[in-house]
Amino acid sequence: MNQVRIVGGQWRRHTLRFPDSEGLRPTPDRVRETLFNWLGQDLDGLTCLDLFAGSGALGFEAASRGAERVVMVERSPRVLAALKENARRLKGIDDRVELLGGDALKFAAACQQPFDLVFADPPYEQGWVARLEPLLPRLLKEDGALYLEAEFPVPALGPWKTVRQGQAGQVHFHLLRQEPEA
Repeated sequence: MNQVRIVGGQWRRHTLRFPDSEGLRPTPDRVRETLFNWLGQDLDGLTCLDLFAGSGALGFEAASRGAERVVMVERSPRVLAALKENARRLKGIDDRVELLGGDALKFAAACQQPFDLVFADPPYEQGWVARLEPLLPRLLKEDGALYLEAEFPVPALGPWKTVRQGQAGQVHFHLLRQEPEA
């Protein structure tokens, strides 16, 4: 069993455990610290979507930092079971976190309520970023932000432009926001 720690907020230092699964790469601690420095440490009142939940590090981190609601989507039944066990172990987090099994793109295509913040850390070299782009208007509020990890730099996805970016090893990580219309 693999593990990663929540780095900030109410459940800081709590360990998340998860099984090996193809394409699962938890976002490293220092990358999460950078992301939440970009976003501000406090996510009070925000709705968040962790579209390719994996270890749950991003979604649980958002809930730990005060997000009102975090929806986490994971297709692997084994990984989803580990997410449910982690939510059970983090006393009080389950009223903020909703765990869903299934395909990320099917969820995105059916999404009825956009989110303030979407985390997307899809498996690499499978074309997920391009397939996700047309679904972003359904997923994100107009003033919402997208956090994206990819194996390549992403300057923009439609009207969402990269406003902050970094690289850790082979991982390119980005914070994208929609440019306001003039």
